[in-house]
Amino acid sequence: MATSKTGCEGCTDITCSSSKLILEQDIAKNVTTAYDRVKARGMAACLFGSQGTCCKNCNMGPCQIIDGVEDMIGVCGATADTVAARNFARTVAAGAASHGDHAREMVKGFIETAKGNTPHEIKDVEKLHSLAKIFDVETEGRDKNDIALELGEKALAEFGSQDDNGLTMLKRATPKRQEIWKKLGIEPRGVDREVVEMMHRTHMGVDQEYKNIMLQASRCALSDGWGSSMLSTELTDIMFGTPVPRRSIVDLGVLKPDEVNVTVHGHEPLLAESLCIAAQDPEMLALAKKQGAKGINLVGVCCTGNEILMRRGIPVASGFVQQEIVLATGAVEAMVGDVQCVMQSVTEVAKNFHTDIITTNYRAKMPGAVHIQFEEHAALESAKEILTKAIMNYKKRGKFFIPEESKVDVVVGFSFETINYVLGGRFRASFRPLNDNIINGRIRGVAAIVGCDNFKMPDDSHEVIVRELLKNNILVLASGCAATSLGKAGLVNPEAAKYCGDSLREVCETVGMPPVLHVGSCVDNSRLLIALTQMVLQGGLGDDITDLPAIGTAPLWMSEKAVAIGQYFVASGAQVVFQDLQTSGAKEFNKYLLGDMMDTYGAHWNVAKDPKEIARVMIAAIESKRDALGINKKAERVLFDMNMRRDLSDGKGLEDVGCHGPA
Repeated sequence: MATSKTGCEGCTDITCSSSKLILEQDIAKNVTTAYDRVKARGMAACLFGSQGTCCKNCNMGPCQIIDGVEDMIGVCGATADTVAARNFARTVAAGAASHGDHAREMVKGFIETAKGNTPHEIKDVEKLHSLAKIFDVETEGRDKNDIALELGEKALAEFGSQDDNGLTMLKRATPKRQEIWKKLGIEPRGVDREVVEMMHRTHMGVDQEYKNIMLQASRCALSDGWGSSMLSTELTDIMFGTPVPRRSIVDLGVLKPDEVNVTVHGHEPLLAESLCIAAQDPEMLALAKKQGAKGINLVGVCCTGNEILMRRGIPVASGFVQQEIVLATGAVEAMVGDVQCVMQSVTEVAKNFHTDIITTNYRAKMPGAVHIQFEEHAALESAKEILTKAIMNYKKRGKFFIPEESKVDVVVGFSFETINYVLGGRFRASFRPLNDNIINGRIRGVAAIVGCDNFKMPDDSHEVIVRELLKNNILVLASGCAATSLGKAGLVNPEAAKYCGDSLREVCETVGMPPVLHVGSCVDNSRLLIALTQMVLQGGLGDDITDLPAIGTAPLWMSEKAVAIGQYFVASGAQVVFQDLQTSGAKEFNKYLLGDMMDTYGAHWNVAKDPKEIARVMIAAIESKRDALGINKKAERVLFDMNMRRDLSDGKGLEDVGCHGPA
């Protein structure tokens, strides 16, 4: 691979201070990163591909379509709208398949844990019982492992289900939303079935009407959000513990100069949790000391990092875009990956140092990496083999540079249950305080910042968006690499309340919570679906998600998973805004996504080009929902008279006299 000097000149588009600092060091002089490759391309992205109008679904093409030009349709006659819809739907299917495969492995690991075949255990029994009730699993008088085994087997059956009654978790949605899905005929039947049908319907000569294609795209996406992702999050919580608030640190300074540094990268927490256990094993610690290290330092990269950050407080070194730069410190003995978002270029960067790239999943191998298969039935043994490989590299470490000042405090662990507890306390756990503060205007609404980071936009884009939202008293929930980025910006701790508008700051300081709540990895966006649903069920903010002053964004989306996430939010009634969509070359289909879809789902996609415009779209959407709910008007003070008191004694609710309960 050609190399470039990634000193000051090569860092002109990098706004992250720790990344700049690493790439200015002599040890990184031969390191080529994605920033260099973006500059070296020397050409814009393919116009047809960017606009969604390149079709290669058969061998008569590929066909490059120009909307409205008679001679520029597909050889088969496919129009721009059909082609763009098929391409969009296939992106949704790929994203849903990725989450589905991840979730299936978690369910299988859950079953093996229930059988006693892993080093893990069922930790959250209360949540186990709660989920068992949803799946009609009897709990009275039964051992937790027996309950977990039956629950796990029922969960695994959801992947291959052919039942037209829909996935079990759908009944957690609002009654109105369930009715919409039923009327549209898009209740997912089985996780795998919906992906397969989506791929079939976008095959040449099958589904050729873009609105009909999008009905199945929604069904496929819902099988992810209310199916596989939700199953993965819930069962992972039960097995490893539901996250609770804890302090930790993020950024490249989490690496340690005198310990064996092992980065865990990817998405499935079975591997990472096993490594956490093995890293505390006396045998492993003794081996590390024998090699001259004081200990073993596990740090996270990407979403596996967020998983163990949430549950164990293990520090996160970087999100997606920094994965090469972590290696460029020269201080990492091994980068251990499983599936998803591991760039092939990490093996080239590692060649400059003593670092091993270790792949652990048969689905995900790469040239130049060492492969050590992680075996679930022998999880601890696999983890020890991986760590031994890393430990033996410690003595080979040459010059390195760790930016020790580049670390930022974060407070994480905001699962749905935690948000309930933080707002209402142990005995009044409830979303009532959140709803009341939205109704009275202290909090204008809720924004979700999810998904990836991407070289298409500046590194500080997430921060720019969120600072605008906080100034406008909008509470933010963050996940995935977006959450890591916001953590590095100093916005994921209670001290960040100083960046909020007066009323949101007052709420955060009273409760002692950050204004940006870290809810987990990208698969954990299902937590947001439950949170939004609970806000509706709590009352006072409409009768469905579409009524809420809430909106989501994946502004730096990179992965196909982000599009699947976006579509399951839209199909659930929540507005979303992305930086771009590969659909602009199909006028009618693009118009449907960005507006007309509202008539079908009560929500639609939005596109905005820069961070401040994204923030403006989000703020405007939230204020529009407040207007529709009639809560933008300041309520008049009501003095109780004797008739009102009699009404209360007759059992009328406080809402009948203009009171919304305690703030």
